Amino acid sequence: MTSTDGRLIVISGPSGVGKGTLIQKLFEDHPNTFAFTVSHTTRAPRAGEVHGQSYFFVERPQFADLVSEGAFVEHATFGGNHYGTSKQTIADQIAKGLVVVLDIEMEGVKQMRANDSIDARYVFIKPPTFEDLEKRLRGRGTEKDEDIQKRLNQAKAEIEYAATPDVHDRIIVNDDLEKAYDELKEFVFSKN
Repeated sequence: MTSTDGRLIVISGPSGVGKGTLIQKLFEDHPNTFAFTVSHTTRAPRAGEVHGQSYFFVERPQFADLVSEGAFVEHATFGGNHYGTSKQTIADQIAKGLVVVLDIEMEGVKQMRANDSIDARYVFIKPPTFEDLEKRLRGRGTEKDEDIQKRLNQAKAEIEYAATPDVHDRIIVNDDLEKAYDELKEFVFSKN
């Protein structure tokens, strides 16, 4: 397979759509090609998380300083904590010759799209139907109903935003994992 064109690859889509599975498969099938970045966060480390590997754990004032300095390509707040992808962590991976893959939410895509200096390619992973997404989320059995409802409301907003012309370079419907993976590979390794 030919190499990518080196630009950032931004993958977004609602929770439960299979983004993580597709990205994991891409990384496993093409070792030493792709990289994630380590995000900054204001939340406390969880058991087993290591500063600089899991996240860069920073205090709120430091995070605010980084935002005001323009250090992030995107940043957002989830569950009362701030998260951000720094330009430096992207540059570090690119310097290693790796293609950076960002798995980010809609707000991050909006911020990146609004910044003309960011050269990236955008793909949205979409569920076959909203009902299928709800079944997947409920089938996990890991969340309370109110949390599932929040995820579903967020998913509606993300799917509506993805329908906006010129936001994403490709929309892939994940109705069959292998088919969706083939489409993702074709997109990632194409030169446009």
